[in-house]
Amino acid sequence: MMKNDGFERFDMKKPVHKCYPFLLPILWAGCFPGTISHGTVIEKTGLEGVKPPYLLLGNHNAFFDMKVSVRATFPHFANYIVAIDGYIGRENLLRAIGCICKRKFTNDRYILKHLKKVVADKGIIGLYPEARYSLCGTTAVLPESLGKLCKYLDIPVVLLLCHGHHILHPFWNTRKERKVKPTKAEMKLLFTPEDLKKLSADEINDILVREFQYDDFRWQYENKVKVDDPQRAKGLEKVLYQCPHCHKEYKMIGEGTLLTCRSCGKTWEMTEYGQLTALEGETEFPHIPDWYEWERSNVKREVEEGTYSSGELPVTVLSLPNAKKFIDLGKGTMIHDMNGFRVKVTAEDGTEYEMVKDVPSLYSCHIEYEYLFKYGDCVDLNTTEDTWYIHPYDGEFSVTKMALATEELYFDHMRKKGKEKRKGLA
Repeated sequence: MMKNDGFERFDMKKPVHKCYPFLLPILWAGCFPGTISHGTVIEKTGLEGVKPPYLLLGNHNAFFDMKVSVRATFPHFANYIVAIDGYIGRENLLRAIGCICKRKFTNDRYILKHLKKVVADKGIIGLYPEARYSLCGTTAVLPESLGKLCKYLDIPVVLLLCHGHHILHPFWNTRKERKVKPTKAEMKLLFTPEDLKKLSADEINDILVREFQYDDFRWQYENKVKVDDPQRAKGLEKVLYQCPHCHKEYKMIGEGTLLTCRSCGKTWEMTEYGQLTALEGETEFPHIPDWYEWERSNVKREVEEGTYSSGELPVTVLSLPNAKKFIDLGKGTMIHDMNGFRVKVTAEDGTEYEMVKDVPSLYSCHIEYEYLFKYGDCVDLNTTEDTWYIHPYDGEFSVTKMALATEELYFDHMRKKGKEKRKGLA
């Protein structure tokens, strides 16, 4: 990437500290009522005698995760690792409550220093290792470095696994929170420092992958958690972009309680318990995550055949070098194919910028649906100095397919190098 000379950069090396005590009552007042209104039940296991410092690992489905975490760690408050866009317009506040800034899917040379400072201060490190909201309420890929991090920190590791947050506030339609009650969270001790010394990083990773398994739609159906929102299927095509009947891509539309393919006309109804039922003919995938994984299998086949490509898409690129505001870099092109991402953009003054992310450099990527509503769906790519929000604005595409392809391209690359990745890890 060509450096955007003249742009002030976010200060990643600024020291971190615990949340200022005078802010704690405000934070608790902002978080507790939501968990009470949704009847959140937090079950704690094996935490007797566990006090800060410890590493708190959580699954990530919605902002509501944070509210539950604040209640779960009461009367303490964690130092949370937060993506750069979370700081926009509120950098001073987030620094005051102890947050640690991170650009997604980058190797930050300052992050370990910050985490060691939290440990020295006897704090709690709040980390969402999936590094993005789950696209359909199931486990996203975990970084292979997680086991090494646990050993490096040498403090207890606690898991906070939440259920129902994707049903409450699905990533594919964040404009309206649903009336979901109750939600549930399991908080338990995974490793003591003594455990970490005995286990290898690979063994720790194996346990983490096993413990991180969740499926919000299955949880909803099995626990008969009813969602009677008349617009409960709106936006579902963001995730389910390919029709399982005619196999056409980018023709699905979710409106009301129905998901319809505009190519063949087949329609499915989303029930109040999160299942899909075809109005006519076979119901290919009653369970939404099964449809999503079928799409992944199709992407994987394209990757293995060497045919995957988004084609060249026109894009608008917004840059976020600091937390003040987005900078409109201009219009350009993006290609995502067997070589990874290539983005070129030309600013109004004629300055040209380029972002290249080859396959080995990116085990996953972050996407957004209807981000900054004016621009629509986007892929965001990061360096240690900048974050680009790349919005295709013409042609047929799915950022969900790009996210799936990013993972499958990485896995395929590792297999070809003789480094088969364990399921759930990158």
